[in-house]
Amino acid sequence: MILALGMIMSTDALKTAPTVALNVGAWHFYGMWVLGGLLSMIGALCYVEMATAFPDPGGDYNFLRKAYGQEVGLLFAWSRFSIMHTGWMALMAFMFADYASALIPMSHAGQTLFALVTVSALVGLNLLHVRAGFLTQAGLVGLVTVGFASVVVAVIKLGLAGQIPHAAPIAAAAAHTPSLSKISVALIYIFLAYGGWSDSATLSAEVRSDTRGMLITSIGSLAVLMVIYLALNGALITGLGAEGLARSTAPAADLLGRAFGKTGQGLIVAVVGVSAIASINSTLIVGARTTFAAARDVPALRALGRWDTARGVPARAVLAEGAVALLLIGVASFTASGFNAMVDYMTPVYWFFMTLSIGAQMILRHRFPHTPRPVRTPFYPLFPITFLVISIYMFGEGLASLGKGALFGAGVMGVGLVLVGVLRLRSRALAAASG
Repeated sequence: MILALGMIMSTDALKTAPTVALNVGAWHFYGMWVLGGLLSMIGALCYVEMATAFPDPGGDYNFLRKAYGQEVGLLFAWSRFSIMHTGWMALMAFMFADYASALIPMSHAGQTLFALVTVSALVGLNLLHVRAGFLTQAGLVGLVTVGFASVVVAVIKLGLAGQIPHAAPIAAAAAHTPSLSKISVALIYIFLAYGGWSDSATLSAEVRSDTRGMLITSIGSLAVLMVIYLALNGALITGLGAEGLARSTAPAADLLGRAFGKTGQGLIVAVVGVSAIASINSTLIVGARTTFAAARDVPALRALGRWDTARGVPARAVLAEGAVALLLIGVASFTASGFNAMVDYMTPVYWFFMTLSIGAQMILRHRFPHTPRPVRTPFYPLFPITFLVISIYMFGEGLASLGKGALFGAGVMGVGLVLVGVLRLRSRALAAASG
């Protein structure tokens, strides 16, 4: 469970809270975090069934390929390369820069440079074959937990000193039910904080305890995380007030700065920094290997599908992943918030493939009815249909509510659709020529 929790829990939760508070206010703040956790559990139950029935390190790629064919699998691989993996690297780099700026003030240009240097350094590290890792997953969970706990301790200290802010005007305004569009935006950021459960569900090949091990791992880690997030976000909104939280770009640093001064800020910046570096590094390692594996199977992309035996890395794939992440940082630097721009960029594409993946569960049940399923989704087909509807809705809301960044992400995925079509035609031509 520690491994799964480490894949789901991330310090990006320390950046999502302000947007949630801004959109739903204090009155609905806690309920939204509970709702997001419960809906994530429904999605995870669908993934657990597929992961235990078709265990494969490819995860979504394997489900999509089996259900829809190789072309959809390649489109997913393209989207991971150009949007989801590289977008996540850029997002975490921006988050690190935002928190570092709370400790050492930097201009917008300075934060962009900081993010660029962070990603560039990690690309260079991987090319040098120095991948010892910054922390084990268990160590990362422990470090992030220390950071979250420090936020709660800061609120207790402020409370004992009588320095808890009074309810801000935003809280009273939020007593009225927020609009559906504002709830949707809040859920986008909450799902981001809970994100990773689809990856943890693919651990079934390594979970050997019993047939229920994967179920306990996925749902248990989400339940623990829900409790942690409620405590964390409760501390943030109590210590800063709803309006103060909504205005903050680095809420944990602001709160610890009030309670413990520069020492407190330094602690949380260190936690965020190590977590961000570890997350970017692991994403680069996994993403480059995914790119390498997909390119190796496509004749036209063989240049990326080469392994550098001298350094023990897929060097060209590492460079390609790093280059796209740096490009995204450069483009997002022209927006007010690089972090939010990356959320916009990734969200519709994430929910598009989530829709396909949940649909794949029902297709695979029909296509492979006799395949053993150690864990079956309860209340089938109610749960998968429920999450399918949610996924379709979140995809539409992402396009409608998140602005140009969301449309840009969808456009990049559209480019991938064209590329997959071209590759398919070339493969047919090569097959005809050889035949």
